Amino acid sequence: MKKISQTGHVSIKNFPEEVRPREKMLVLGAEALSDQELLAILLRTGTKNKSALDLAQDILSTGGLATLTQLTLEELGLRKGIGLAKAAQLKAAVELGKRLAKQRLGPKPAIKSPQEAAQFVMNEMMYLDREHFRVINLNTKNQILAVDTVSIGSLDASLVHPREVFKLPIKRSAASLILIHNHPSGDTSPSREDIEVTKRLAEAGRLLGINILDHIIIGHNNFLSMKEKEYF
Repeated sequence: MKKISQTGHVSIKNFPEEVRPREKMLVLGAEALSDQELLAILLRTGTKNKSALDLAQDILSTGGLATLTQLTLEELGLRKGIGLAKAAQLKAAVELGKRLAKQRLGPKPAIKSPQEAAQFVMNEMMYLDREHFRVINLNTKNQILAVDTVSIGSLDASLVHPREVFKLPIKRSAASLILIHNHPSGDTSPSREDIEVTKRLAEAGRLLGINILDHIIIGHNNFLSMKEKEYF
């Protein structure tokens, strides 16, 4: 019989073995586990009133797995039953997932289309709750040298100044750049500021000899290529 505390909480260790997340993973593999079960394994323990599965469900109920990317370490740690130690474990797992997704294309992936550029950052950027402006640095073979975050916040000329955009690409001897930013609303239609900033940076790139290949706007699992749409 399951051991139930005075609060009505059932500990995972008192569940049948076949439904305990860790034991289930050992038998069926990680792919057989739900998001809730995987999170419970990372959390390891619950509280006096809630199991690790309950805490995992609390996290997922406020926005699914995207919650782990949207909340800061401190915000996640303030959630009841989580704390900074467990929050650090969760954020570390998310970061490893991001890095693995980037490595799938190889150590120096080449970008050959707007679709490939968007896919390179899509898993991370489509969940961001503020606008992030990033620059993909490419060599003469269109291989990725680095990805820089230039600004966080609404896109405007004061935040995205050519000096800040081209500073690191010049040091890296980048041959070309792909500009990328996200729209948290999910609507990929470029704003007037998006178009103005893009034209300004494209002109600066021509003067510096660093070509702006495209400006990609990331939505919710979709994107828009400003080059393809002839906005610049």
